[in-house]
Amino acid sequence: METLIAAFVTFVLCFIAVPLFLWFLRMFGFYVIVQERRCLVYVLFGKVVAVLDEPGLHSLWAMMGLKALFINWFGRRYEIDLRLDQEYLRSQPVNSEEGAPMGIGIWYEMYISDPVAYLFKNTDPRGSLAANVSNSTVRCLSNLPLADMMANRHTMSQTVRDEVSPQSHDWGYRLGSVYIRKVHFRDTDMIRQIESKVVNRLRQVTSSIRQDGTNQVNIITSTAERQAAVEFAKAGATRPQIVGAALNQIAKDPDVLEAMYDILETQKVLESGANLTLIPSKDPLLANLVATGPQTKAPRPGQGASPNK
Repeated sequence: METLIAAFVTFVLCFIAVPLFLWFLRMFGFYVIVQERRCLVYVLFGKVVAVLDEPGLHSLWAMMGLKALFINWFGRRYEIDLRLDQEYLRSQPVNSEEGAPMGIGIWYEMYISDPVAYLFKNTDPRGSLAANVSNSTVRCLSNLPLADMMANRHTMSQTVRDEVSPQSHDWGYRLGSVYIRKVHFRDTDMIRQIESKVVNRLRQVTSSIRQDGTNQVNIITSTAERQAAVEFAKAGATRPQIVGAALNQIAKDPDVLEAMYDILETQKVLESGANLTLIPSKDPLLANLVATGPQTKAPRPGQGASPNK
């Protein structure tokens, strides 16, 4: 039972009493918490009495005295986000020096530099800043050469930023980085004409590259054929010299020469496919009989000789 009572008392103190006590302290201005990159602006009876832009714990009594008792009951508190914000304006219409209708996409960063001016000097400071950037882009970047528009984006970005910054600060906004992200043509017919010219140029370049490659292949092929013909001619001219030198070396030994000629003769006879009749040299009668007998038909090519003994 004591444990349950202690748990109930702890619950009441932690979740009801303490938050309620802290709420009363905040409502009567004893303390206020400012989050990181936030700003609190207190207005009482149409007059700004306090601006808190430093993160941490602050006491309204130290800043405004007795007004802290009534500021949360009869006044108004504005909470402003001071974080860096970004915006992108698409296709701002400008004309180049040559008269080409161009569109410029501009990206810029912004943040609130003066919370009071942001709240009370302009009802729509964000929209006014966007209109200011758009007007500055059209005013500063019109009538530039087309080549500069397509290439010098950093210079154009710096020009727009220098033009906008002094005016935007009067409304509580300060401009950060400005960058020209896209430059394009707005006329559809002009885009099609440029695409047609680019396609035709690519076709010409492709055809030229293909023809140059064919010419190079032909040159390489003809050069290789010429060199091969030269080498074959050299080989054909060198062969008789090599064969003659080998025969000259063989002729130095009569026995070797005679054996080589016999082998060559036998090889030619075998390759010719003629019929061979082998007759012993010491039997003249058999030679006469063979000479007077009927002749055998020669074999067809590829069957070889059929010797008769």
